[in-house]
Amino acid sequence: MNITTPKTLQIRTSPHIVRGLHTHDIMRNVVLALLPVAAFAIYAFGLAALLVLSVATFSCVLTEHLICRLTGKDTTVGDWSAAISGMLYGLTLPPGLPLWMVAFGGIIGIAVGKALFGGLGQNAFNPALVGRAITQAAFPVAITTWYPAFAVERFQSLPSSTLALPFMQPVWDAVTTATPLGTMKFEKQITATYDLVMGFTSGSLGETSSLFILAGGFYLAARRMLNWRIPAAVLGTVAALSGIFHWIDPQEFAGPMFMLFSGGLMLGAVYMATDMVASPMTSKGVVLYGALIGVLIVVIRYWGGLPEGVMYAILVANAVSPHIDSWIQPRVYGTKLKKEADLRQEQIQTESATR
Repeated sequence: MNITTPKTLQIRTSPHIVRGLHTHDIMRNVVLALLPVAAFAIYAFGLAALLVLSVATFSCVLTEHLICRLTGKDTTVGDWSAAISGMLYGLTLPPGLPLWMVAFGGIIGIAVGKALFGGLGQNAFNPALVGRAITQAAFPVAITTWYPAFAVERFQSLPSSTLALPFMQPVWDAVTTATPLGTMKFEKQITATYDLVMGFTSGSLGETSSLFILAGGFYLAARRMLNWRIPAAVLGTVAALSGIFHWIDPQEFAGPMFMLFSGGLMLGAVYMATDMVASPMTSKGVVLYGALIGVLIVVIRYWGGLPEGVMYAILVANAVSPHIDSWIQPRVYGTKLKKEADLRQEQIQTESATR
């Protein structure tokens, strides 16, 4: 007598995996792809970058673990998603940000941007960007104070602001600098393309690693762990729009190469806009989603009050993402004819009732 085991259908939230991979497999590969980016950030900014990245990652992982324990759930830190959020959040920060501010943003990013929505697979916004946005709103001066990359003493000393006590006014070193986007926005000076591509500029920890970011993106796309259409749509839209405006007035508007390799565009397009949960699911939807991000970035950089707009562009697109999916739904075969038949039937019934 053959006894067959009944099969069950499991319905889960996104990300939906169509191959024999678990979510933690994908997340672990994302961490591996981010390691060269983090290593270059540490090489460029020294001990300060190492501490910022460590505190950002630790605060995110610890917050998720504690929230799971307090709510009576099994800890989910083993799926690597909190570690990714921490690494990405840390890469959006300047190297001289006080560590207590770094921890504050990490806690908020996981608690508000992820746990409040129900955890992995249910967050409407990218948790790393939520943490960064809250940190920028709470500490606008600290998060826009930049230090030069490749300083001689970067592995022997720390910025005076790094170890500032909580809720105390940090003391800034005299050696500060402006980012390429800042000099373009307020001084109309364009940084050399070679310096931008090679990462020889100041800025957030992830703004100096374009080549490593692209390499990691190609790796994940080749393994089908990243939807390549999203970064392609973001970068293509920024390049096209900036090219048009630069052609109209090259003195006023920076060209495509500067726009693509400056600021946090590469990091945002490859690792944040591609969040499987906060981005659309259809092929047409992700292209529209990426194009929206690209348009917002160009508008904010050229005409906004801030030199950078990647964070706000992605958060706005995250909010629009569910609506994009509802607008661009594949048509079920035969539904159009059925709707027409139902409409005709309603017209006939209406005419009969009025006679």
